[in-house]
Formats: sequence, structure tokens, C-alpha cells
Amino acid sequence: MPNPMDWGVSAPYLLAALLGGYLLGSIPFGLILTRLAGMGDIRAIGSGNIGATNVLRTGNRWLALMTLVLDGGKGAVAVLIVQNYGPDVTVSAAAGAFFGHLFPVWLRFKGGKGMATFLGIALALNLAVGVLACATWAAVAAVLRISSAATLAAAALTPLYFWWFGQDQLMQLSLLLAVAIWLKHYDNIRRLMAGEEPRIGASGSK
Repeated sequence: MPNPMDWGVSAPYLLAALLGGYLLGSIPFGLILTRLAGMGDIRAIGSGNIGATNVLRTGNRWLALMTLVLDGGKGAVAVLIVQNYGPDVTVSAAAGAFFGHLFPVWLRFKGGKGMATFLGIALALNLAVGVLACATWAAVAAVLRISSAATLAAAALTPLYFWWFGQDQLMQLSLLLAVAIWLKHYDNIRRLMAGEEPRIGASGSK
């Protein structure tokens, strides 16, 4: 990989990684899987979100699990494909995959809220940090039984995990993605503060 400070040479690599990551991240697995399963458009169910939590509201746990794995997997794959081309290219691909999930061109830029893809990216960037992020989500979800609360907690703490491991660039990346996740969860935060957020598996919005 050329010197990342030579932008004239590096820019094409960074843009290619960003675009490739975006196209991979924009694949709406939740929508595809529910249609293949004969359940129609997931956007007409529950919250209308294309993520695993809303897929779970169809009552099909295996479909929700597959959505979770595939949404996380596309973030991980975007990182793993380019990781040998240097940290800057890797960060570009990761960001592209994440924002591709949030704003897929195929769905008029109305995508998911990003947590599964975020976790997949974290696992691929640093396995220990990814495990800590997943454990944080699982612990909060087990105690509160509220997916959005678990998501907000894991997103907020993941930059600290990267910082703890001395990975400042990845800390900055994860902080940017965490802010995006929190902004995407504006309505959830409002409901959490009002004590109206539905629990995992219940009908309602996420």
C-alpha cells in the first residue's frame, strides 16, 4: 500500500474501499430473508426496520438469527477483504459498510440502525474488542430485556475498549459509528426516558 499521507496516490484506494464497503453493507438481508420466507416486506411489520430485532417480531427466531449473522458478517467481511492494504483502507471499508447498512441506495437510503454491522466490524478489527462489545450488549439485554438499551450501551463503550487496547484510529472510527447509532436511536432514547420502550420480542418500535 502506498504511503497513506500521499493522498494523490492513496485516494483511489480509499475511495474504492469506501465504495466497496458501502455496496456490501447496503445489502438488506432482513428484507431479502423475510421475502424469501414468504413473510412479505419486513418494512410493513413492527417498527418497519430491516434489522434482526424487527425480524424477530415476525415470530421466526431462526430468520432473526440469520439476519443478525449476515448483517454482522457483511461488516466483518468488508474489513477482512482489505485488511492487508493498510489501516486507512481498512477504516474506509469499515465506514463504508456501516453507512451502507444505515443508508442503502436500494431502499432510498432508509436502512437499519447499525448495531449488528457495528459488532461485525469490531470483531474483525480486534477480536477482543468485538467480544467485549458483544458481551456488553448481551449483559445489558439480559438484565433489562431492552434491545435498544443494550445497543446504546455497547456502542458507547466500544470506543473505550479500542482506547484501552491503544488503537486510537479505531477508537476514533468506532466513536463516529457510535454517534451515528445514537442518532439513529433518537426515538428509542425518547421512549426509554419515558419508560415506554418495548422489551425484546414484544411488538413496537426499535
